[in-house]
Amino acid sequence: MTDIAFGRYAPLNTPVHKLDPRNKLFIMITLFVAVFLQFTLWSTNLIISGCLLIFLILTMVISKVSFRDLFKSLKGMWFLVIILLIIYVFIPNPSYKFVAFSIGTYNIYWDSFYQCGYVLLRLIMMLCITMTLTTSTKPMDLTKGLEWWMAPLNLIKIPVHIFAMIISIALRFIPTIIEETNRIMKAQESRGIDFAHGSLKNRFRGIVALIIPLFTSAIERSEELANAMEARGYDPKMKRTSYRKLKFHWCDLFGLLIGLAVFGGVLTLFIFDHNVFVIDVIKLFTGIPSIF
Repeated sequence: MTDIAFGRYAPLNTPVHKLDPRNKLFIMITLFVAVFLQFTLWSTNLIISGCLLIFLILTMVISKVSFRDLFKSLKGMWFLVIILLIIYVFIPNPSYKFVAFSIGTYNIYWDSFYQCGYVLLRLIMMLCITMTLTTSTKPMDLTKGLEWWMAPLNLIKIPVHIFAMIISIALRFIPTIIEETNRIMKAQESRGIDFAHGSLKNRFRGIVALIIPLFTSAIERSEELANAMEARGYDPKMKRTSYRKLKFHWCDLFGLLIGLAVFGGVLTLFIFDHNVFVIDVIKLFTGIPSIF
């Protein structure tokens, strides 16, 4: 559980931390769209994804995101990589053309390895975007930004404030639940339960010994929180004001322009990507063989 980095705000003084949360949410959405744009050529996909990854790494360096936390989060993806590779290898797409090798009469395609690696690259970029957002934004500010973007839903009588409060509480208790999980695991390990070794049956018993106290603790905390909010007169149906107001600054305009420039560049390439003439020009100037 210590490998989970989502929800851990780092109180630092960086340009990314100073950005308005509404601005960061918008930039995050545009980057997600840019990550999922699919190009025609293998080479184009890899080049654009590589450029996006470099941009995201530079953003993480500027916001001082811990790369150690990123690598810890990536350690848990090895099982997903194996599952994806099995799916792409043994359930090939009929459009696959380039055979890597054959096992008897069954062909293994290069396309399968490419698709698996490309999906993994996308997941890494999504993780970089999410970690940058959650590390540089306070949970309450993130909730205010979400509430601001969802404000038009008030016109159709959707209780935006209630949804924002639910999100705020969820984000607030993610680190708390992680700490509680680590505390329970240490307590159970001191009583002789081994979570990392032993048979599958013993590991299952260890998970049960972890989940039951964790759920009990979570329910108790939720009851205490509900009683505290009720004692302070919280009424979700009443109109509420905010002590802190979100304001745009000049740095938000600069960050927005950078985000729009990256998204606009990728979108422009995506629009022209289906033009046969553009594909031929790319092959001509890069010397990429027909396999791509």
